[in-house]
Amino acid sequence: MENKNTTGKAAGKKTLVEIQNLKQYFAVAGSLFQKRYVKAVDDVSFHIEEGETLGLVGESGCGKTTTGRSMLRLYEPTSGKILYEGKDITKVDMLPYRRKMQIVFQDPYASLNPRMTVGDIVGEPIDIHKLADSKNDRLDKIITMLERVGLNSEHANRYPHEFSGGQRQRVGIARALAVNPEFIVCDEPVSALDVSIQAQIVNMFEQLQEEMGLTYLFIAHDLSVVKHISRRIGVMYLGKLVEIADSYELAFHHVHPYTKSLISAIPIPDPVVSREKKRIVLEGDVPSPLNPPSGCRFRTRCAYATDICAENEPELRQVGNGHFVACHHI
Repeated sequence: MENKNTTGKAAGKKTLVEIQNLKQYFAVAGSLFQKRYVKAVDDVSFHIEEGETLGLVGESGCGKTTTGRSMLRLYEPTSGKILYEGKDITKVDMLPYRRKMQIVFQDPYASLNPRMTVGDIVGEPIDIHKLADSKNDRLDKIITMLERVGLNSEHANRYPHEFSGGQRQRVGIARALAVNPEFIVCDEPVSALDVSIQAQIVNMFEQLQEEMGLTYLFIAHDLSVVKHISRRIGVMYLGKLVEIADSYELAFHHVHPYTKSLISAIPIPDPVVSREKKRIVLEGDVPSPLNPPSGCRFRTRCAYATDICAENEPELRQVGNGHFVACHHI
């Protein structure tokens, strides 16, 4: 699949990060003579423009988190290219790029070292990249970052167990911001938080983006959250990108059967409208990524599947301005 047909780049916009035909396979126990692989990400291509937020959605196990971690080379990609400002960084030393590319992890309880104070957690990337001229300068940078995410200087001497989930996630965000990055992978940063806290964190991400000119890959399974924060949204299913479009376009003119099911599951606060809305319930379970279906991976749960869906794998093709979909029947 040629990457040039799937990016949908806007004229005049600078691309910050791009992946081309990215594959991430994990070897698992197999027979003596044959290795088996989980195809977590299989031939995925997209770009993210400077200053924008690209949302990535899909149900658990679809490969969206693996995509984000592979882009930062926390997992070494099986094949494909990762481009940063046009330069291929797939095989280079990543240390200079760690300053530019950061991640906010999903679980604020597991991602912070319980034996380190919050000040040391936020200060660790400052130490690694030698960004402080003195101890006082280091402390000033730590306090500035904590204040930027809604915490204060008193919190620097406390330990993670003394904080709530929302506060811990703020510490994780402060750690990512400490090196003044350009690109942040937000790996389901609100899924482990109470609904009342989710809105605060999402609004904070938007404010930080405006203040610091950040670019985000925002990964989530809650499409309503992604729709709020993202300019464009990509939909993944079983390691494949099945649809990508502008946020409004995807919300109101979605065409892939899987995207239709996801959109239909978004709750509507108006009970009258909610009763009239038809929910599209998918039949069956998600196939194993160890043994994905032939052809279109969604065909085993698709109401429109025909013989061609089992024979040929659909490629992403343009159906509108910046709107791409992988389906034989569109």
